[in-house]
Amino acid sequence: MTAAVFFGCTFIAFGPAIALFLFTIAREPLRVIFLIAGAFFWLVSLLLASLVWFISVQISNKDSAAQQKGLLIFGVVLSVLLQETFRFAYYKLLKKANEGLLTLSQEETMPISIRQLAYVSGLGFGFMSGAFSVVNILADSVGPGTIGIHGDSQHYFLSSAFMTMAIILLHMFWGVIFFDGCEKQRWWAVAAVVVSHLVVSCLTFQNPEYVGSLVPTYVILLVMAAWAFHAAGGSLRNLKLCLTCKDTDFLLANHRPR
Repeated sequence: MTAAVFFGCTFIAFGPAIALFLFTIAREPLRVIFLIAGAFFWLVSLLLASLVWFISVQISNKDSAAQQKGLLIFGVVLSVLLQETFRFAYYKLLKKANEGLLTLSQEETMPISIRQLAYVSGLGFGFMSGAFSVVNILADSVGPGTIGIHGDSQHYFLSSAFMTMAIILLHMFWGVIFFDGCEKQRWWAVAAVVVSHLVVSCLTFQNPEYVGSLVPTYVILLVMAAWAFHAAGGSLRNLKLCLTCKDTDFLLANHRPR
């Protein structure tokens, strides 16, 4: 039973992201490099947030429950702000790198478009975020022990897997919206990404009331998916053509750089 829980939750959490990686990124070495770089930037942001939070905990009153809860909230907010700061720094770095690649390239167009960079970097952020979110939970799922034996929720592992999947996909959508906002200088779109990221992160404080965190998170996921689709140049017409397999230029594999 523990093996079934482990593999089931793993595939729920990472299945969609791995499928996207295999079908749209794995064949292109340049995209793989940018994805790994994006994951590294997220990791550095987490390292800085962890360092600040660790120092704050050490100098705080560990006997005060209210103070420790406040530090936890502070840590979450700081982590989100650092992640988005590093997303912006990565955007600036990718712009410079893309200009350098265009200089070296013999073609007149960029070897990889900003929209593709946004998608790839967002997925890199999501992969690393998901791994750190759920790896310890998956390790516990193989046993020994039975979840809920002391009256706790038996949906802990399943809820964590679905939350991780949502976070990974949200990072991908946030990346597309964030980069599009920076490109078009729509700073309100960048602010919307930061605010929605803060909201989703703070919703986890509702746990173990999983309905209170999962339902709003998936509502935000659907909104961000529609927004990212529109920002990437999508429309109802080409979506219909794609679903009916009549549009050969819709997928990322055939996306023209701009």
